[in-house]
Amino acid sequence: MTERSEVTGAAWVDRARGARPVRILLADDQPLLRTGFRMVLSEEQDLDIVGEAGDGSEAVELARRLLPDVVLMDIRMPRMDGVAATRAIVDARLPVRVLILTTFDLDEYVVGALRAGASGFLAKDVPAEDLVSAIRTVAAGEAVVAPRILKRLLDRFADLLPDPSSTQPKALDVLTEREREVLVHIARGLSNAEIARALSISETTIKTHVGHVLTKLCLRDRVQAVVFAYESGLVRPGG
Repeated sequence: MTERSEVTGAAWVDRARGARPVRILLADDQPLLRTGFRMVLSEEQDLDIVGEAGDGSEAVELARRLLPDVVLMDIRMPRMDGVAATRAIVDARLPVRVLILTTFDLDEYVVGALRAGASGFLAKDVPAEDLVSAIRTVAAGEAVVAPRILKRLLDRFADLLPDPSSTQPKALDVLTEREREVLVHIARGLSNAEIARALSISETTIKTHVGHVLTKLCLRDRVQAVVFAYESGLVRPGG
């Protein structure tokens, strides 16, 4: 069972039980890159590429028609960019999650994609095993935060973040001290297992705390939790 999933239904239940592979839609305007992704992902028995899109409009159309579990979405594409395509998919309330691929020179697009409802973001030079792992994580209803991209984003926008010495939002008052600790570790990009080791408690307990944090703060997933932690001033870049 995942910590929190915005989308429910028979499709999610079937996949959680291992009844079928994760269905993937590739959206990138460069055919060579799509071929590379296809070669990597086709090696995995639990992953199935069901379609390819060369621009954002086609990605939205195929997402509606094919209902893949995950769209591997490029940011900069013709006709409709990845941010707009992500927003269209999320606004349509499709049982589809979006994993963004980007390069470090497109940071502002990543921020837009997160606000649009993307479930995670990775660099295009990510190792194959990390890409496969991220797809499985997103398909399971969780989120992926690439720490090095996140650090770059937060360093870039550090001046826009609240002063940690100022009064923190009332929203944080709903969290217990332990839940705040867990949120800080989430914001630093740690996995449940890593947080469990850092706090010397079980991974199952950490999973419960993460679920409580998301529920109490009305957040969709770990990505939104990270953004909230920084926007609230609970943590700062490099902190």
